[in-house]
Order: sequence, then C-alpha cells, then structure tokens
Amino acid sequence: MSTDQAKPAAMVTGGAQGIGRAIAERFIKNGMNVMIADCDEEAGRETAAEIEEQGNPAAVACDVAAEPDVENAVAEAVHRFGRLDVLVCNAGITDSFGVPVTELALEQWRRVIDVNLTGCFLCAKHGAPLLTKTRGSIINIASTRALQSEPHTEAYSASKGGVVALTHALAVSLGPKVRVNAISPGWIETAEWQKKSSRAAPQLSRQDHSQHPAGRVGVPGDVAALAAWLASRQAEFVTGQNFVIDGGMTRKMIYAG
Repeated sequence: MSTDQAKPAAMVTGGAQGIGRAIAERFIKNGMNVMIADCDEEAGRETAAEIEEQGNPAAVACDVAAEPDVENAVAEAVHRFGRLDVLVCNAGITDSFGVPVTELALEQWRRVIDVNLTGCFLCAKHGAPLLTKTRGSIINIASTRALQSEPHTEAYSASKGGVVALTHALAVSLGPKVRVNAISPGWIETAEWQKKSSRAAPQLSRQDHSQHPAGRVGVPGDVAALAAWLASRQAEFVTGQNFVIDGGMTRKMIYAG
C-alpha cells in the first residue's frame, strides 16, 4: 500500500494508450495517484514506467468485460493507494467498424457491447462504494458516434449511445455523493500515444485539420484537460452531462455539392 494516502487516487481503464494514457498522465501531473487498468499488460507496464518519475502510477491487467478482472483492478487500486476518488471508464474497442449489419456476427456485436458498455457498468458497480466514501466522480468516455454515424458502425455507435444513457442514469442513482459525467470525443489523433512498438507520427492532411471549425484535429490532451476539470472540485455542480469535444464538427452542416 502506498504511504501517501492523502493524495486523491484515480483508476483509468484503457489507460495505457491513446486518450486513456493522456488522462492518466494529466492526473499524475495534477498530483493524483493513478492505477492504469488495461488488457494490454505490456502497454500498461510501459506507460507506468515512463510516467513514474512524475508521480505514483501503477498498472494492472484488466479486461473490463470480465467482472472478476474489474473487481481485482478496483481492489488493487485500493490496496496500492488506500482510496478511490475518480474512475475513468475509457476502455473501448472498434472491432466491428466497416462490417455491414447484414454481415455482423452476433459474437462481434456482443464483444463490442460487452467492452464498451458493460465495462462501464461493471466499473461503476464495483467502484461506486469506494467513490461514495470520497464523494468522488465517474467519467465515462463515450463518442460523437453516440450522436451521429458513418455507415457500418452499428455496434460501436449503439455501445456509445448506451454509455451516454448509462451516465445520466448513474448520476441520478449515485448522487449526491458521486458525480457521473461523460465525454464524447470526435476525431482525436492518437498515433503518438501508443506503446513504443506501435507508436507513429500522425499522418494528417491540411483538409483533415481545416474541415474542423476549430481549425485542427483533436489531440489526447484536449480530452485529458476536460477530464481533469470534471474530476476537480471546480466541477462539483456538474453531473449527468455529456460533453462533446470535437472541434465543432457535430455543429457543422455538410451538404453534397
């Protein structure tokens, strides 16, 4: 168990790479202890080692679709840090992208729903008793695909729509002791935020950036900054909300020429 139990502690699922890693790093820089829960054990250990000099991270293997894994990850966070103040449910998969609904296997559908939606439920189920003690918060990472779609994304879009609905349901059920909010990112470029063996330079065109009203594609730090605010006492009057962070794309009318 960590000797510094005065620090607030967070658990970030899918925290080894991409948006999850950026959130874990931001929390560490803000003085929090962080448990990185990720099914990629190599990435989890690597990320914890790379940010260790900035604070007190730890890593645990966790498939959020498996209840025993979630129970163990929460228990490990409490064993290591003595408390839990923030739970970020970020783990997600896009395995069914591009598969027409007429060809989508039931097993594919169920796996996406299990990881993206049921994973958030399981984390809330096992994290809520601890968050109640600290008057903490849950931050679910949804997606703008909960609000609009491209073709052949049924499983992912349905799972993220479920996350948004689960968020406001949990906010009502767990309030006032636990706040629950969601973040729906748009296009966030994560190529530089992968484990070393997969890390790459972004391949983005001028058009990729210019089509966004904000003038650029998003970066993981954009989401991490919002997550840090939602986790803070400055947001103590904010619960049950879904925050879209997409450079304005969901507000842009697009007509065929």
